[in-house]
Formats: sequence, structure tokens, C-alpha cells
Amino acid sequence: MISNNGQNKQLPNELTSTFKELQVLKHLRKAGITKTFGFSCGFLFQLIFCLIFENKNWFRTLEGKKSADFPAKDAVYRFLNKSTFAWRRFLLFLSAHTIGKVTRLSNHDRPKVLVLDDSSYDRNRSKSVELLARCFDHASQKMRFYKGFRMLPLGWSDGATFIPVDFSLLSSKTSQINGITSKIDKRSSGYKRRLEALQSAPEQIPDMIQRALNTGIDASYVLMDTWFTHQPIIKNIKELGLDVIGMVKNLKQPYFVDGERVNLNDLYRLAAPIQGKKGLLRSIQTTQANGVPVKMVFVRNRNKKSEWLAILSTDCTLDDQEIIRIYGMRWDIEVFFKTTKSLLKLQKEFQGRSYDSLISHTTIVFTRYIVLSWQNRCSTDQRTLGGMFYELCDEISDLDWAIALQQLIELLEDTLKESNKKIQKLIKRQLQQWIAGLPGYIKAYLPISVCES
Repeated sequence: MISNNGQNKQLPNELTSTFKELQVLKHLRKAGITKTFGFSCGFLFQLIFCLIFENKNWFRTLEGKKSADFPAKDAVYRFLNKSTFAWRRFLLFLSAHTIGKVTRLSNHDRPKVLVLDDSSYDRNRSKSVELLARCFDHASQKMRFYKGFRMLPLGWSDGATFIPVDFSLLSSKTSQINGITSKIDKRSSGYKRRLEALQSAPEQIPDMIQRALNTGIDASYVLMDTWFTHQPIIKNIKELGLDVIGMVKNLKQPYFVDGERVNLNDLYRLAAPIQGKKGLLRSIQTTQANGVPVKMVFVRNRNKKSEWLAILSTDCTLDDQEIIRIYGMRWDIEVFFKTTKSLLKLQKEFQGRSYDSLISHTTIVFTRYIVLSWQNRCSTDQRTLGGMFYELCDEISDLDWAIALQQLIELLEDTLKESNKKIQKLIKRQLQQWIAGLPGYIKAYLPISVCES
């Protein structure tokens, strides 16, 4: 945890190096997230970032014994509620920088993809949250309605590391419970994001992808599930210069084979059977009604083997197995949803009412995931992402005694300066012998000057 007296010293060792390596605070300033007085935005950002690893919320932190070391509650909530902060720019800068570092660790032949999906953002107990809406959860087996938002994130993956790039929290025009506050400055980035919240997902997807490409993020394919693999969206993405691979729902979307108009069931009957490849049934090249040529691969449904699933690719040069392999990278975003909600306390840690607080906190949670993903990628062993999270929690719990040990050494050094040379030499010799006998993991927390003296 970060106190007022040592903002940088009290970050965990792994987090300190990762923050510097990924230039997190530099990207904050570059995005215009700064303050002219009071606690700096960098300090408040690190404070909120580390809360999860302390297993405390902000209320419990202020109720604790060290509450005097932290800013008042209002300072943090003003930081989260600021509508002029460009949190999207920050996330784009950070993700683009991290993806550039990850790409240098990857084989150049490895496909890089953008992944789109949506997930529920529950606020069922809320009544006064700005832009709160009644949403339908199509992913739930109960097919339920809930109060909250639809979270639409865009992520990048190379098959080994997933990095969130952009997101929107979608409300609804027809099922809206609360509207936009009248106090918001209509020139601010917060107001623009409120207007986006009232758009549909298909309207936002091309802009999200274009922003990612403009930031310099390298990708060849966009992966989507059945809720987004529709012909107008596919055509818009193709116009941006990217290919689409996605699962297709058996609807009335028309296709053309040799000038004949057919549906998806007809395509399956016309497709050539594939022999000797387990799970692959058939494949065929066809053209969508909007003129985009595609390749359709039919695979067996593992949950119901009497049925098939259709996977579409606008890159007709790929072979059938490669299309299936690349589409399998879409699962990374499902792991991302599980991790952010279960471990990183998305939608639970802060219960703000303004739309700005939802955006800012979600961005901080995504930053936690980026940091964990980068550490996991750099790790030489086979630790999982969840393992990295719990190791950081253990390290932060050790920080209090480590800082106390440093302060004790510094106090002893100051006292030595006031004594004569004989006593200084005697005490220094005893101190060096004591330090030499300490375990290595304790020496790592001592100042370098003490270990070398």
C-alpha cells in the first residue's frame, strides 16, 4: 500500500519495475490525466491500483490504523469522477506500448488478432447510477434481465498474451432507467463517452478498431462470436483492411454460390466433405450478399454431436485447420472476463453513481490485467495469471515490515554519524556481520548502500 510519506518506495518490487518498464505514469500524463494541486494523479492512481492486492476496499483502508497516511475519501472520488480525464487515450497508449514489447518476444509468423465480445456489467442493487439500464444477458443459461450495462471490450492477442485495448459501457435508449446528468460539460471526453453509451454495439465496433489501428497496434484478424458476425459488420471491418474470423449463427443471411442464392443449411449440403480430419466436416467458398467473398468451415458441435457449427473467414487463402486454430484464440477474452470479475473486482470495488467513475475504475482494473499479463509473459516459469495475482498479494503483505527494517537501518546510520570513529567502526563491523547472515529475500529489501558498506 502507498502512504503519503513514500509514494514510490512502498509499491511492491515487481510492480515498481513493471510500472517503469511499461511507463504507466508517463502514459497518464500523456493522456492529460493531471492535477495542478493536491495529491498527484499518479499517486492516486497507484493507490487505487494497489487496493486489490491488500484485500481491502477503500472504506476499510480509511477505517484502518494507518488512515492518517492516506488522502481523504473525497480526493479519491473526485479523481474517479473527473469528466475531463481521457481514460480511453490512456488505455490505448498503455496497451499499444505493452503490445509493442510483447510483439518483440513473439515469432513474426505468429498471427496477431483483435478479439471482440461483450459481457454483463451488473449494478442490480443500484437505483441512481447515471445511464443505468435494464439489459438482457444472452450469455447466461437463465437468459435473465439485469440492471447495469453491457461491457463491450476490444482486446489484442497473439495466442499467449491477451491485452485489453478499448471498451465501452453500453446503456440503452429504450430500456434506460436513468439519463445523462445535466451538470456534465458537453465539451468533455466524459460527455462524448456518454453519447457512445447510447449507441448500439455494431455502430461502435468500426470506430474501436480504427482507434486501435491508429495507435499503431498490429493485427491481421478480428475474431468474433455469433452475436457480432453479421454481414454489415464484416464488410465494415474488411474496409479497414482486416480479415474477420467468426462463428456464424444459422439465420436467414443469404449467400451466393455460382450465382445461386442459398442459406447456411444449403451451404452445408453443397460443401465438400473433409476426410481424415477429426472434428472438421465440410468447407466451401462462397460470397455474402454484400459482395464479400468468404470461406465457410463446418465443424462438429462437441456439446451435441448430431449438430454442426459454422465458422466464417474472409481470408480464403487459409486452410481449414488454420481457420479453426486462429478462431480458438478468441477464448482468451473469456479468461479475461473471468479474471477481471473474480480476482480484480471489476464492478464491485467502487460503487460510484457517476458514469465517469465507472469508466475510470474499469480502466484501472484493465491496467491491473495488463500488468499481470506482462509479468506472466516475462516469467520464466509456468505460473498462471491467477498465480501471479496471489504472489503480488503475498509480496504486498510483506512490505510493512520491510519498510520498517529500512527505517531502522537509516536511523542507526544517522546515530553513528554523531559518535566517534572507534565506535563507528565497531558498530559497522557488527552490522555487516549481521547483514551477511540474513537470508537473501530479506537483503533484497535493504538499501543497496547498507549491503555494500
